Amino acid sequence: MDPEVSVMLHCAPSQGLEEHQIRVEMSSRFNRRSAPEVEKHIEAVWKDRVTREPWLFNGAKFRLRSAELSTSTNCVAGDEAAQTSISEMAERENQLAAHRGKEACLTPVLTSSANAGCCRDTAKETQRDTNTVSSRKPSEYQKVVLSLQLGLTCYKDFLGTNWSQEAVSLQRRGEVEFGDPQALLAQPLGVGAVLVTSDGQVVLLQRSQRVAEAVGLLDIPGGHPEPKAVCQGVSEEAINVDLMQGCEEAVVAELFSSVCAEVRDEVNVPLSFLSAPVLMGIALNHTSAGRPSAEFYIRCSLTMEEVKDFYWRGGPEAHESTDIVFLSRGEMLQLDESASLWSELCPSAKGAVLLYRLVRPDGV
Repeated sequence: MDPEVSVMLHCAPSQGLEEHQIRVEMSSRFNRRSAPEVEKHIEAVWKDRVTREPWLFNGAKFRLRSAELSTSTNCVAGDEAAQTSISEMAERENQLAAHRGKEACLTPVLTSSANAGCCRDTAKETQRDTNTVSSRKPSEYQKVVLSLQLGLTCYKDFLGTNWSQEAVSLQRRGEVEFGDPQALLAQPLGVGAVLVTSDGQVVLLQRSQRVAEAVGLLDIPGGHPEPKAVCQGVSEEAINVDLMQGCEEAVVAELFSSVCAEVRDEVNVPLSFLSAPVLMGIALNHTSAGRPSAEFYIRCSLTMEEVKDFYWRGGPEAHESTDIVFLSRGEMLQLDESASLWSELCPSAKGAVLLYRLVRPDGV
């Protein structure tokens, strides 16, 4: 396995999860644990970075504490959940796959840990394609629920922990003091998209020389969901978990809409051409101490040439990439550590490839 990336959790039997299948619990208990010397180190790292790059600014991010898959007899928030074995569901999927002559799906990880009027309107901000993956799922898989425990962190804390030279020692200390190697780390939750065109091509972007990480490597469109989108009208410094109590549905909506916004801003494809995102799972980037990223599958109603035309017109975040590259879905399924192209992928793209191969959200 590639040491740069691993799969924390995948949704293979259900071929991915839709927005209504995600539950969020927000609590300050899921924030990063603090210690005086750690805070002093974070401040020193931030001061040094801002001195060298004065355009940097701090911003709130969601912190992933844990993720757990279960099944429910009713996917309405607040209804009593009936637990069942995911492995039993996987076995039923294997039987269905064998009947269809397709490769059987793998069993998912069951539980994983990434060791005032502020709520926005949760109405969708994008046009959604109604022909979603759910129509191809066995009915029992539409009852799968993913529960996320989220706290808050910020970019400054990320630079001083996950992205710090002290990350490994912080992990050791977290394990000893809290029984969790990620307890002292920021662990901001990212998002990424495997974007597939109408003619079956997957979009990759070559990162520019102006980005902070993975310079020049191939990546998928992606970024971070923003707490400020949920707490509208609140300054970054004033955002806290208490403001989001009762706003859990808005948080879930931000997770899904943010990945579409990243595609719009980086690839310059209008939202109206994108389907509803399907969550394939969560991957961990070990070049930044196991930072988590939720990877989605999105279908685009444009052809490869049409997407390419939109890209070269330039979007709001055109400076983040210098070229657009396309792979067929077949090439994506065959892409692994033995392929020459693998070394050209950044960790987030590798994680997305691993999840795409496991989950097969488009049924290929």
